[in-house]
Amino acid sequence: MHQLVCLFLATLVSSSVALYPSSSDVVELTPDNFERRVIQSDEVWIVEFFAPWCGHCKNLVPEYSKAASQLKGVVKVGAVDADQHKSLGGQYGVRGFPSIKIFGANKRKPEDYNGARTAKGFVDAALDAIRKKIDTQGGSSGGGSSGSGNKDSKDVVELTDSNFEDLVLKSEDMWLVEFYAPWCGHCKNLAPQWASAATELKGKVKLGALDATVHQLIASRYRIEGYPTIKYFAAGKKDSDSVQDYTGGRVSKDIVEWAMEKFADNIKPPEIKQLVSQAVLKEACEEHPLCVVSVLPHILDCQSKCRNDYLNILQSMGEKFKNKMWGWVWSEAGAQSDLESALDIGGFGYPAMAVVNTKKMKYSILRGSFSSDGIKEFLRDLSFGRGSTAPVKGASLPSTNSVDPWDGKDGELPAEEDIDLSDVELDDLPKEEL
Repeated sequence: MHQLVCLFLATLVSSSVALYPSSSDVVELTPDNFERRVIQSDEVWIVEFFAPWCGHCKNLVPEYSKAASQLKGVVKVGAVDADQHKSLGGQYGVRGFPSIKIFGANKRKPEDYNGARTAKGFVDAALDAIRKKIDTQGGSSGGGSSGSGNKDSKDVVELTDSNFEDLVLKSEDMWLVEFYAPWCGHCKNLAPQWASAATELKGKVKLGALDATVHQLIASRYRIEGYPTIKYFAAGKKDSDSVQDYTGGRVSKDIVEWAMEKFADNIKPPEIKQLVSQAVLKEACEEHPLCVVSVLPHILDCQSKCRNDYLNILQSMGEKFKNKMWGWVWSEAGAQSDLESALDIGGFGYPAMAVVNTKKMKYSILRGSFSSDGIKEFLRDLSFGRGSTAPVKGASLPSTNSVDPWDGKDGELPAEEDIDLSDVELDDLPKEEL
């Protein structure tokens, strides 16, 4: 009997304790009115699922109430006693208190609110939910920030508290990250410039955007106090301190130039690889925008010093054009005859050079001297889209022969075998050999 009385009193207390008074702008929601007021309405709702005995829920009351007042007439703010209405909490996967969900564009799939538990955090998230709803309905004017649904921002990576570490800090890539606020006018002005730069820098530098009003964990880590703020994360291994301020301009051209200067500082010069297998050719030509194919004289025609002089020229050109991310290979004359034929190399002597675009299956041949100046002028013209091209014969790269890599030594003529004439009768030899 005593246990029944205690259970009755506990139930009575639980059901009678209300965190939000009737005068509050926070709407009391129950299973009886939730479907009609929240799900079937056209309004965006922020809903807190709480328990009256929960200390964190009690601490939340002032900020949540303040947000409800500030959002009055714009976004609805409600609260569900999920301890009393367990079925409603269970319907939305509530397992802890307080749980806050945003019922926006898709009322049947509310979003979890994971931002700061402050009035400002709630207000910012509510305004963001309105913007997303407008975008979903096709009513956006396209003036949002680069990370917020701009139609031209396909190459801008959307960053969040949950993916920032994996995408940025754990990557070897170079990143520029914009921290923005959806309501920020300067962020909206930056959006098309940021998107344009992201497209131009694709494959070299990654550009991301993080809504700092929603993803406040990362924003606070980098002490973001104004919008937009742009941070630079260098290529290679990173940690939470691997960050610098972006100091360039805010138009696409300035962003690209600033990023490319940093990119060039971090690029290692390409390895000039000897073409000893099909895998080497495939990596150089199919995994790079262009590949530079050189055919050097046979080692018997150009010994080690001569060959190394040519390789040094290629290495210096690779360094000069390293930001182009081209592949570089070389072969000895005659070792890859099918490739020479496909690129029309060698008919006018060695050394020779061709640059191949495997996507278009076209190539250009160095017609000038195989020297630093000659190659530099040739490659510079190609980088600006100048110079004549021809289709690769057969419309595909030929198979290559597997050869032993050069050992770095001079070449030697094959040794002639000594002939022992002691047992040979002179009459047995042809007359011309006598």
